[in-house]
Amino acid sequence: MFDNLSTKLDKAFKNLKGQGSITEINVATTVKEIRRALIDADVNFKVAKEVTDEIKNKSLGQDILISVSPGQMLVKITQDELTSLMGGTQENIVLEGNPAVILIAGLQGSGKTTFTGKLASRLKKEGKSVMLAACDIYRPAAIDQLKVLGEQVGVEVYAEPENKNAVEIAQKAIAEAKAQNKKVVIVDTAGRLAVDEQMMNEIAAVKDAIQPSETLFVVDSMTGQDAVNTAKTFNDRLDFDGVVLTKLDGDTRGGAAISIRKVVEKPIKFISYGEKMDALDVFYPERMAQRVLGMGDVVSLVERAQQAFDEDEAKRINQKIRKNQFNFEDFLSQLAQIKKMGNLKDLVGMLPGVGKMMKDIDIDDDAFKPIEAIILSMTKEERENPELLDGSRRRRIAKGSGTTVQDVNKLLKQFNEMRKMMKTMNKLTGSRRGMGLSNLMKR
Repeated sequence: MFDNLSTKLDKAFKNLKGQGSITEINVATTVKEIRRALIDADVNFKVAKEVTDEIKNKSLGQDILISVSPGQMLVKITQDELTSLMGGTQENIVLEGNPAVILIAGLQGSGKTTFTGKLASRLKKEGKSVMLAACDIYRPAAIDQLKVLGEQVGVEVYAEPENKNAVEIAQKAIAEAKAQNKKVVIVDTAGRLAVDEQMMNEIAAVKDAIQPSETLFVVDSMTGQDAVNTAKTFNDRLDFDGVVLTKLDGDTRGGAAISIRKVVEKPIKFISYGEKMDALDVFYPERMAQRVLGMGDVVSLVERAQQAFDEDEAKRINQKIRKNQFNFEDFLSQLAQIKKMGNLKDLVGMLPGVGKMMKDIDIDDDAFKPIEAIILSMTKEERENPELLDGSRRRRIAKGSGTTVQDVNKLLKQFNEMRKMMKTMNKLTGSRRGMGLSNLMKR
């Protein structure tokens, strides 16, 4: 999301490279470039001016430590200001009441229903019993979509397809959830246009009737500054509690994420970045500021890995690595868990410095497919015993996977090298999980 912005900010900081101190002249040039970069990223002009004025004021007169260059000092000041601009600290959703009620609102096509499923999945994993309420009475497939998502994450959906009263459906859903001792009800409402007075009145009536402990406004981050303006209009009517930014894995300049908190004065609570039900993160302003500046986000990467990797499976794999029995069946299992972590380019962007190096390289989510095709063209016996793969078997696998014998040979060679490295690392430092995948990605 922030590739272009990160590149332009990096270029701005280079104005101070080799400078012995921060002066009014060199900081003015750098700040001008920072402001231009923010505006190009669709950050509100007033917000961009305010934040860069603050950066300039804090930069001038700063004492530079011997070990810190003026450029590094300005990066740190900019990081602090961006963090503050986006809210400063992470804010949780409020779950109060029996059951706690969360109202979801937003524009048509913003990703509300998908987010509703993701939030239900997240809360369920946290041990909370959840019910979804299908209150989109206008879009024909909305109820069916919510039912599919509910089934996917194992959460019950309350729906009345023939009822055209959203307030009544929401109230009945809450009553049913209370009867079943559910802890949380998430109310999915119809997408609406901010200028549609009838629809705005309806969502306001739903909120008044059910008195949610949390009202979340879902906004498509790809709409840029329009997203900020729409959020402000909705907030004037609904006084919502927090914002959810969706489609952060799309082709967006990032302006909404940076300026929406300042304009609306409501915190961003979640960011959504894909269609998978676990593709949802809590919003941390400091981590997002680091990503904007190309510093990566290792903490979020580790958290995603902890969610994706099954602990029992990891122990089993570690045991096999110790005994040098790691095979292609195990490798397929590891690939599946890595894919759960989300968009590959997004994951690479979380590694400090790597995002900048890879910005011009298109990292496709299908990067694993040739590897998977080769492995799935093997018999179960071959996957468990790679030593069986002689010339004739390799030719059969290449034909079955739509690849070449050279591709199969290359994968086998890299797999054997990975196993040797795993064995060596186990001897030196103990078992490691999931090592060697980067080597295979180079093929």
